[in-house]
Amino acid sequence: MKIDVGFDYLGEKNLPNFNRYKRKIASIDKMIKERTGLGNDYLGWLDYPLSISTSLLDDIVSTANVFRSKYDTLVVCGIGGSYLGSKASIDALRGLKTTDPMEIVYLGNSLDPNYVHEMLAYLKTRNFSVCVISKSGTTTETSVSFRLLKDLLKEQYGDKYRERIVAVTDETSGALRKEVNNEGYKAYVLPGDIGGRYSVMTPVGLFPLAAAGIDIKAFMKGMNEARIDCDNSDITTNKCYQYALVRYYLHTRKKYKVEMFNVYEPRLTAVSEWFKQLFDESEGKDGKALLLTSCTFTTDLHSLGQFIQEGSKILFETILYVKNPDNDIVIKEDPENLDGLNYLTGKSLSFINQKAYIGTLKAHYENGNVPNITLTLDKMDAENLGYLYYFLMKACAMSAYLLNVNPFNQPGVEVYKKNMFHLLGKEGY
Repeated sequence: MKIDVGFDYLGEKNLPNFNRYKRKIASIDKMIKERTGLGNDYLGWLDYPLSISTSLLDDIVSTANVFRSKYDTLVVCGIGGSYLGSKASIDALRGLKTTDPMEIVYLGNSLDPNYVHEMLAYLKTRNFSVCVISKSGTTTETSVSFRLLKDLLKEQYGDKYRERIVAVTDETSGALRKEVNNEGYKAYVLPGDIGGRYSVMTPVGLFPLAAAGIDIKAFMKGMNEARIDCDNSDITTNKCYQYALVRYYLHTRKKYKVEMFNVYEPRLTAVSEWFKQLFDESEGKDGKALLLTSCTFTTDLHSLGQFIQEGSKILFETILYVKNPDNDIVIKEDPENLDGLNYLTGKSLSFINQKAYIGTLKAHYENGNVPNITLTLDKMDAENLGYLYYFLMKACAMSAYLLNVNPFNQPGVEVYKKNMFHLLGKEGY
């Protein structure tokens, strides 16, 4: 196992009788495997970690290495799942301050003129390249930014701008695919049966990860290990389905409205953002589902901690905790001891952070009556992160089907787009 799931701070009253749900879970598992449920045409991610070819992985690594040797910056141009998975992974595995020679920055995820202007001004000082990600090629935020990036590339590099672009898009159709065919960009396929928030296992996530120097083969190995471990219809042994069922039970039977997903490392904050998109966009339909929100501890314990401890009892917590950090720092003795911290002499920051984690669990559960679920990784590496992602994807599918909603569409998102297009005067709206 690459991930341990703990219900120690949940309490027996909040833990469903798994045996009572065996038939229901097995039925949904069968529906997923046979692809007969709502949105079944977007279940391509189920077996993708097994079916992805070695030749494709080798090609991605080879192209990424060329980019790493020629350029110092990669702009990932996409929105939603088209960039969140790669950002979450790169932050988690490289850290927020990296010495890697390839800088990864992001555009196409906002229409804010200040952010876009600042980024374009910065890129004028960099030897940059672009990975544009869009299935259709017409997503407003991404398409606007890509047009601006192309203008800057042409201005700085002339006709050779094309060799600095990698596109990830539909195999045969769409505006970006047409541009790829016309301009000759290097391109990878976003499979038509995999939606954006499940796409980090495809070239959508794999090319930016490889460009960041991350071992994508280890990442996919972790994905495949989780695929094997989660391919089990028995709720009494499948930890992935247990997590999905506990969420469902807390929401429908215990009437909790919010799941707060917490991490204890700032570099995992973007993982929280990816997690929120995965579950909120997949489940939030028909007036159903938990609201998934997040905190980064211990920072947010000094703000939201008060509400969690003593505020209205609308939430439970799920904590992602990594036991062994990549780096550590030991506290030294100070002869003056004006801060009174000499009792920590010889102790490491990881040890202190762990005690903060355990102390918070006890406070929230025992004193605040807030149920807690823990997801524990031994360490944060590419293999374990791949395992975690697939685990959560499979749990999300089960959780959504328990609510009887389609995990793979997002009809509500389309409403703002139609209103925006109408206000902008786009023909047909």
